[in-house]
Amino acid sequence: MLPNKGRSQPHEEERAYVLHTYPYSETSLIVEMFTRTSGRVPLVAKGAKRSRSQNAALMQFQPFNVSWSGRGDLRTLKKAEWQGGVPHLPPARLFCGFYLNELMLKLLARDDAHEQLFDCYENALARLATDASESGVLRGFEKSMLRETGYALALTVDAFSGEAVNGEGRYTYIPERGPRRLEARESPGLEICGQTLIDIEADDFSRPRTAAEAKLLMRMLVTHQMNGRPLATRQVFSQLLEL
Repeated sequence: MLPNKGRSQPHEEERAYVLHTYPYSETSLIVEMFTRTSGRVPLVAKGAKRSRSQNAALMQFQPFNVSWSGRGDLRTLKKAEWQGGVPHLPPARLFCGFYLNELMLKLLARDDAHEQLFDCYENALARLATDASESGVLRGFEKSMLRETGYALALTVDAFSGEAVNGEGRYTYIPERGPRRLEARESPGLEICGQTLIDIEADDFSRPRTAAEAKLLMRMLVTHQMNGRPLATRQVFSQLLEL
C-alpha cells in the first residue's frame, strides 16, 4: 500500500510565543506563533474561544510549548502548554511588547527560523518586565531585527570615505550604505553625532543624546525596510507615550 502523501506527521513540541490572534470562526482563532526552530507559524486553534478550551488562555508575552499538524498556509494547533517562569509585562509596557510583535509580523517571512532573534525577543521581554530602559530595549531589538532580515547596520566606518567614525563628528545615514560625515554647513534631514553611532554599535543607549538620535535613526531604517508601510503600534506610541 502506498503511503498517504497528503497526511503529515504532528510537529514535535517547541518553545513559542503568541504574536497575534485573529477570529477564524465562531469558536476558533488563527494564532500567529513565533517558534524558536520553525520561525513564524500560522496555526488554527480550534475551539479557542470557548472558555473551557485548553487553548483559551493563549496569552501574549508568555512562553508555551506547542505542537501542530498539517501543512500549507494554515496548520492545526494540537497542544499549547504554558511554561510559566516569565514575569508578566507591567501594563505601562504592554505597548512595547505589542511593538516588538508587530515588527516580527511585518518583517519576518513565515516558516523562516530565526533562533538568535527568538533569544533576543525572550531577553527583551525579560528586560521590559524589569526597570530596564524602554528605549534601550526597543533600540537593541530593532537592531537585531534589521540584522536578521538581511540589513546589518554599518555604524563605525564612514561608508563614503572609509575612515573610522569620529565621536566628535557630524553624520547623516544613507540606507543601504551607512554613515556619511557632513560638511561644515550641510543641514540634512537626519543628523547624528559620531558618538551616537559608536554607542549604537556597542548597544549602549545610556546617554540621553544617543537614546534620542538612535530612536530617529531606527525609525528611519525600519520604515525603509518596510517600504514605507506604517506600524500601528508606532502611531499609538506617538499619541500615548511620545516615543
